[in-house]
Amino acid sequence: MKFFGIIPARYASTRFPGKPLSEIDGKTMVQRVYEQAAKVNLLSKVLVATDDDRIYQHVLSFGGNAVITGEQHPSGTDRCYEAACLTHINNKDVVLNIQGDEPFISPLQIELLCKCFEAPNVSIATLVKRITSAQELESVSTPKVIRNNSGEAIYFSRSPIPYYRGIQQADWCKHTDYYKHIGIYGYRMKTLSELTKLTQSKLEVAESLEQLRWIENGYKIQTAVTEIESIAIDTPEDLNKLMAFKNKS
Repeated sequence: MKFFGIIPARYASTRFPGKPLSEIDGKTMVQRVYEQAAKVNLLSKVLVATDDDRIYQHVLSFGGNAVITGEQHPSGTDRCYEAACLTHINNKDVVLNIQGDEPFISPLQIELLCKCFEAPNVSIATLVKRITSAQELESVSTPKVIRNNSGEAIYFSRSPIPYYRGIQQADWCKHTDYYKHIGIYGYRMKTLSELTKLTQSKLEVAESLEQLRWIENGYKIQTAVTEIESIAIDTPEDLNKLMAFKNKS
């Protein structure tokens, strides 16, 4: 079994056009993600999957691997699958979908995700992190995760779950464990192929979370708990806040 890291990088983002090529301290976002992933010895190969020649040429310019994929993909999962097919990845191998908007992703997080697949029954895996503040728990931008005793995800929601009856919501984190989803996925190639053939589900549409489609169709998603915080850049404002924070520290 081999591990392949694929970084989906679309140029025409609605909220942040050209995001993969935006610069952070002299390096583009996509280069920073690529270099972090390349530090992981468990990965046999890292490549960027993009629909834009500017991104493709840029990745080649810094010595990275890249493939051109179609423009029609509704999600990063679908783009990863096309890239995996173009790379002729074996059905028994594992594809890691590494988010292209987390320039400081830790190699330790990628390694933790790989280790989930030491269990032969795991076909999909992702990471979660404990929520410690009421503000994060209440944020609709932060998907929350309910897990069973085996660490498998039961449900993802933008709402605070579980509901803790009889306690003020501001104090919920003091009384039970809450987890947020860290948006990095691993899939066995065979399973990835199956996921791309599923039609959108009602829960997925309601929450705007594609992983609910998989759960509704009976797929199990193994989770591993990371203590490392991830910083995702969704808008130009997020990038400005990050740079301001870095300049102060």
